[in-house]
Amino acid sequence: MKNIIVTIDFYDNYRVLLEQAKIYAQALASKIWLIHIAAPEPDFIGYQTGPQTERDHVANRLREEHRKLQTMAEDLRHQGIETTALLIQGATVNTILEQTQKLAADLIIVGSHRRTGLSKILQGSVSQSILDHAPCPVLVVPHDVNQGRE
Repeated sequence: MKNIIVTIDFYDNYRVLLEQAKIYAQALASKIWLIHIAAPEPDFIGYQTGPQTERDHVANRLREEHRKLQTMAEDLRHQGIETTALLIQGATVNTILEQTQKLAADLIIVGSHRRTGLSKILQGSVSQSILDHAPCPVLVVPHDVNQGRE
């Protein structure tokens, strides 16, 4: 069975990513791995583990993100597609590439927000970094893939 990694960041186009993943999974008899990379907990200078209120906030956010991922996975399973959801804390690009190796992925599906100018310089492009370093094919789905199709 082939493995497809779908990177989920909960922006508007994640539904489009799921549709593309479904098409490829059905055509290739593949398993889908929904992966969301959460930012690592921030370091707090002068604190052992950070203020409790911040830790509680992070824990609540992670629980909510995990719940959303599980719901997406369950929806795909109801459509007959084997799906596993993973929420991992770490550096986005490195963690995706590590999971690609670990899961022996045959395809990565990522979204693109088409950042330009200063935003792209400061934030970089996750999709471009994955394209540059991935050991397998990458499908980049534009953020506004359905605009202009009416």
